[in-house]
Amino acid sequence: MQSDTIQFNQNPPVKSSQDSEKLPFTLQDLKAAIPAECFEPNVVKSLYYFFRDVVIVAGLYALANYLDSWYFWPIFWVMQGTMFWALFVIGHDCGHQSFSKQKWLNDLVGHITHTFILVPYHGWRISHRTHHKNTGSLENDESWYPLSESQYQKLPFLQRLVRYYLFLPLAYPIYLFQRTPGKSGSHFDPKSSLFKPSEKWDIITSTTLWICMVGLLGFLTYQWGWMWLLKYYAVPYVVFVIWLDLVTYLHHTEHDLPWYRGDNWNFLKGAISTIDRDYGIFNHIHHDIGTHVAHHIFLNMPHYNLLKATEAIKPIMGEYFRESKEPIWKSLWNSAMSCHFVPDTGSKVYYTSKSQNGK
Repeated sequence: MQSDTIQFNQNPPVKSSQDSEKLPFTLQDLKAAIPAECFEPNVVKSLYYFFRDVVIVAGLYALANYLDSWYFWPIFWVMQGTMFWALFVIGHDCGHQSFSKQKWLNDLVGHITHTFILVPYHGWRISHRTHHKNTGSLENDESWYPLSESQYQKLPFLQRLVRYYLFLPLAYPIYLFQRTPGKSGSHFDPKSSLFKPSEKWDIITSTTLWICMVGLLGFLTYQWGWMWLLKYYAVPYVVFVIWLDLVTYLHHTEHDLPWYRGDNWNFLKGAISTIDRDYGIFNHIHHDIGTHVAHHIFLNMPHYNLLKATEAIKPIMGEYFRESKEPIWKSLWNSAMSCHFVPDTGSKVYYTSKSQNGK
């Protein structure tokens, strides 16, 4: 592996020093290396990013409405869909309680940002919490976990097509309503297996607000027509979904990221089984969400402190820190072609593909 890019190989990684069961550093070692202020949310800074995004979204709507030109609409769709994604990342901080030290403020901003883009805030927050507690665990991870080879072979053609080749515009909506193959449960149902009985009213609150947003969109569509919905909301929403699925897929899908079974898994090994990606000009726009390794180790750290924390932990993690500087399109292609399933057996396994196995 070069220092600035991931090297793509056609075969699964061979056993290396990283396959030893005991890591040469602890969670405490990593935390001690990071400046203490990185763990402290700054409510002024958090609110600045929130209001900055809101102002940009409003400005784009005003500009699109003023120009009302088919020369501008495609530009608007990409820009506004990207800003929807930026709003999601703000809500993501709220869900981790890293926006501020006040839970009521976190939940308020989280509901504002997420409801506007049709995300059930508490439903998503809770399932995402499960993902963070079990990252890298084949049995218990919540999202973007691999299927075993035998599960892959049994997968119906349509599900295989959607999961591996059409996932960018479809994976997130399907996940919200029914999760993924092998796991069931709606993010809108308080009785879902995703949630504890004590979380019932959180789910009811978020689902109610989600329904209100759908109702508002329906009313505005009734007033101004389907073309209004398409131009002002539906297409930017699809762009947002593509961003969400692209980034979350690439966080956890790479041919040399290990996955663990049973007792071989622990929190730290799972947390570092992710990868930092470089999104170029979009890094700052979507709040450096590609800085993902440090986020998984310290999930309550505000997004604006992740870059500093990453530089602090890199020397300690050494070869265990994974990052890619290659173009995002290339990372997407390589992962989609090489990461289909993991072996049926083994306590530490890697992605492989149908072509690599000759099946």
